[in-house]
Amino acid sequence: MVGTPELDTLLDVCEHKHRRIVLAALTDQHQSLSINDLTNAIVKHNHHTLPTEASDEIVTQIQTDLHHVHLPKLSEAGLIHYDPERKVVEPTAQLDQEGSHLSAILAIDSKLPTP
Repeated sequence: MVGTPELDTLLDVCEHKHRRIVLAALTDQHQSLSINDLTNAIVKHNHHTLPTEASDEIVTQIQTDLHHVHLPKLSEAGLIHYDPERKVVEPTAQLDQEGSHLSAILAIDSKLPTP
């Protein structure tokens, strides 16, 4: 069975755990989130610690990776709109349209909230 281009793109962007956490947070909150909000979600889910207890090095690395790698990839896929100047990430209508596929993908990662 061959996947659709949209499904293939969604599977590709969901390959990295940080991107899955970003998508889960945006889907769960149904609103724009700041880079700090997303960093805190990644620290909580991926590093199993409170955001206030994470080292500055970890926080800086996550924010750098979000800015340079993960958010541009999600934006290119049409799932988010990222405003680097305001450091805000907004879900797009396409993210809502991919809800059922995304729910299935995120459900496999049992540590993430399921939309």
